Amino acid sequence: MTIAANLPGLVWVLDYASVLVFALTGALVASRQQLDIVGFVFMAALTAVGGGTLRDLLLDRYLVFWVARPSVIVVAALAAVVVFWTAHLLESRYRVLLWLDACALAVAVPAGVGVALAAGVSPVIVVIMGVITGTFGGLMRDVVGNEVPLGLKQGELYLTAAFGGAVLAVLLDWLSVGRTEALLACGIATFVLRAGSLGRGWKLPVYKSRPPRR
Repeated sequence: MTIAANLPGLVWVLDYASVLVFALTGALVASRQQLDIVGFVFMAALTAVGGGTLRDLLLDRYLVFWVARPSVIVVAALAAVVVFWTAHLLESRYRVLLWLDACALAVAVPAGVGVALAAGVSPVIVVIMGVITGTFGGLMRDVVGNEVPLGLKQGELYLTAAFGGAVLAVLLDWLSVGRTEALLACGIATFVLRAGSLGRGWKLPVYKSRPPRR
């Protein structure tokens, strides 16, 4: 039996939701770079499937999720077209981008965790797959779009939010809490941490170098 056959409906919903919201963020970056419609679709699709593609390749899934379900690419393309015609209506595209990205992170991390749990891999790998699914699409988007990667901004809770949510899901699954409840808790925890960083300034201490000792 394939991994896909073991996936609950919630994971499919999370996968599609993360694709949609990440595609919107990719298209917003394309608007900031003033690309054409093809550039919008490319950026949206790259952002939407980047993390999930790496997850599926590492888990040796057959097939990669967007190859098995080409409708995923259609969703990303439609999101890009919508943003192409409406981005100019937004007062602050960057602010919208930040909050949409936070929402995308909160659905992509539990999607990655759910796929990894269905694959039966170890808890450490489950956490890594959750973080990869949630962060790598946005990382590719920002690098290709010549933006400072959100996941690497000084002191902000981004990778930490993804990690915290994934660890919580694994812990709840280990405690035999229902898998649906574990994935929902993962998404909520991820969003709360990221939103707290954006809205309340939550952050971790950053490294500060010291003068070399003689």
